[in-house]
Amino acid sequence: MNALIKTATIIDTQSSHHGKTVDIRIKNGRITQIGTNLEAAKGEKLIEKDNLHISQGWFDSSVSAGQPGYEERETIENALHVAASSGFTGIAVNPNTYPILDTSSDISFVKKMAEGFTSSVFPIGALSRNSEGIDLAELYDMQQSGAVAYGDYQKSIENPNLLKIALQYTQGFDALVLSFPQDNKLVGKGIVNEGVVSTRLGLKGAPALAESVQVARDLHILEYAGGKLHIPTISTAASVELILAAKAKGLNVTCSVAIVNLFFTDESLETFDTHFKVTPPLRTAEDQKALLEGLKDGTIDMVTSDHNPLDIERKKVEFDNATSGTIAQEATFGALLTLVSDKKAVQLLTNGRKRFTNNTYAIEEGSEANLTLFDVKGGYRFRESDIRSKSKNAAFVGAKLKGKVHGVIANNKLHIN
Repeated sequence: MNALIKTATIIDTQSSHHGKTVDIRIKNGRITQIGTNLEAAKGEKLIEKDNLHISQGWFDSSVSAGQPGYEERETIENALHVAASSGFTGIAVNPNTYPILDTSSDISFVKKMAEGFTSSVFPIGALSRNSEGIDLAELYDMQQSGAVAYGDYQKSIENPNLLKIALQYTQGFDALVLSFPQDNKLVGKGIVNEGVVSTRLGLKGAPALAESVQVARDLHILEYAGGKLHIPTISTAASVELILAAKAKGLNVTCSVAIVNLFFTDESLETFDTHFKVTPPLRTAEDQKALLEGLKDGTIDMVTSDHNPLDIERKKVEFDNATSGTIAQEATFGALLTLVSDKKAVQLLTNGRKRFTNNTYAIEEGSEANLTLFDVKGGYRFRESDIRSKSKNAAFVGAKLKGKVHGVIANNKLHIN
């Protein structure tokens, strides 16, 4: 793929061209020239956009792809088209398929299905067999087939010894362990945040305590066992404080927050719209404020879409009976840009790649072209027509967002919206 990108402002703190507006020549998928007033050569695709910005390709650390087993919700092929259209050149795919991704052959299948696309899949293997939380899955074998981390999607590790053993065992091959922050006994039958709103609406509450208790336990285990821990989709002020303290101790821990928990609060539940039923649940405005502060001071390392396509039968039911989850990848950049600066948004959307894949793509001559193209100006309301996923369970419909994704360049391919 040969292209010339004209007049693009680079946002990449790893690049010597950070903050500069330049032309970028790409030949056979590599950056060959960065300068000004470059002329397009024969056979080059010319890319020109108003207010064009460019960064390293974004990475989404939590995506549910459906396939295998739930192709009616989403397929790997379409998930990769959604990712490219939304600005993500890499997606970490959760193991919540049927069967659960808990063997090397499962990982190999997903990798094979994802070949040949602009964006890439990085499978997360289940931490325990069948994600049942009893015995460790084939962690090392899955890594040999391409797994980048291990965790049971939205299932807490109830047995603390299992987490301890996992952290100790994975040190032998420098692997990343994920632990979902939820104490199931404290949650009980709760389905929304426990507080004023849940009481007013008559919905069973899940206390914020259920998250922070689990986070505190996991951090104590990490301090004892060592290893690399990632805590996905935190949602409470207490969790932010605990992780900040753990990092101050030097523990090897990172965390993410889902864009839906940054953008909405439990006040959105007033209409009983099941699209706002998510896990972890939408929290209070005070929690939301703490999460935003955690983004700005670096306590929270990355923002994820936590993209979870669900068919209509799982959402168009009574609130109590609806399945938790929303699609959000198409809205992630636009929502995040309403909350933080463009430079901070790019940082939060690129940090995950280093943590999950131990790789980056600085925008320099000679580097592989792994790029996201976007505009940071302008606003719009997210509409159902903006949804590219097979499932349409989007909490963001009607939300006012900012900016625009133009497309991505990766794997020697170009995807322009």
